Amino acid sequence: MGTLFVIATPIGNMQDVTLRALEVLGEVDALACEDTRRTPRLLARHNVPRPGILFSCHEHNESRVAERVVRLLEEGKSVALCTNAGYPGVSDPGYRVVSLARERGLSVEVLPGAGAVEAALLASGLPSASYTFKGFPPRKPGPRARWLEMDRELPHTLVFFESPYRAAKLLDAALEVLGDRMAAVCVELTKKFERVHRGYLSELRDALAGVRIKGEVAVVIAGNHPKFIRSAEARDEGPGD
Repeated sequence: MGTLFVIATPIGNMQDVTLRALEVLGEVDALACEDTRRTPRLLARHNVPRPGILFSCHEHNESRVAERVVRLLEEGKSVALCTNAGYPGVSDPGYRVVSLARERGLSVEVLPGAGAVEAALLASGLPSASYTFKGFPPRKPGPRARWLEMDRELPHTLVFFESPYRAAKLLDAALEVLGDRMAAVCVELTKKFERVHRGYLSELRDALAGVRIKGEVAVVIAGNHPKFIRSAEARDEGPGD
């Protein structure tokens, strides 16, 4: 039987790939990747030859691709699984492939590497000993508010991914549901124009209002702890009062 290699790839800076990942990518029989144009650019950047079998694995075909991957593994072939950035299966395609391979008793190895969750958490300056990764929020206001409400009383730092077009809406909803907590909006992590905006949710909302955010966004919000929550009275007084 072959082995499925689940490989983390750079979230921005193409130098953030491990030597082990490059070695395995150059040796596997097949590569399932989210975008058959993007991952080969990473291979070319590091002079890694393309595998003989290359096919896409994205949110619309993952169930079908999972069966194909399993067939290749059962034939004794080694298969690498990559997404455009970070870890497969973490708010990206990959879960169904790994789950099916495990169900069939096949070998799965995870090659660790860059991840936006940890990068955003550490860049935020908020507590990192315990955190909850929430992925992408619901798009509609009602479901989004109820989704945030589930973690309102928890002390853990919260980490979210969000579209740059909806980041402002998430800040508004979080302020309404969670209160005025310390937070950070991390944009284009590890890339040339990386930016980390840090402050209370009300400050971030006002600072980013009307600003066109470009690039990938991760939002980190403090947990339910008095040290990181500003009262409405203190917010109304403002820094100059």
